[in-house]
Amino acid sequence: MQILFISWLALFPFLKAPAPMPAAATELSLGKSYCHIYGAVYLERNQMYKNRTSATVFLNEDEAFANLVVFRESNKLFADGPAIWYLTPNKAFANHILYVTDQRHLADFTVHFTDVRSAAVCRD
Repeated sequence: MQILFISWLALFPFLKAPAPMPAAATELSLGKSYCHIYGAVYLERNQMYKNRTSATVFLNEDEAFANLVVFRESNKLFADGPAIWYLTPNKAFANHILYVTDQRHLADFTVHFTDVRSAAVCRD
């Protein structure tokens, strides 16, 4: 009995709790990761599906206070750079799904849409 107890104590340091799982890859981390959103984007406005989105955005009317100035591309193939989005009408074809809120303090970042492609920029 003593031998069994001593061998159990000898193996005790090797019995560790499993490491915690890393965050999901679909979630946006804090910082300037919103600058990497481009391509086909679906803007979800239904609050029931808010948990299935990757970020919460506020559509800002003022360009001066927006974190991301976005150009709306009419062709999905040309939405290949930062802050250039193709707004898809179907959620299944989107690369990124963003929830649109009407309260600025609940948003992860703010977005302003511009008509000039060269004005599309990501800000701090």
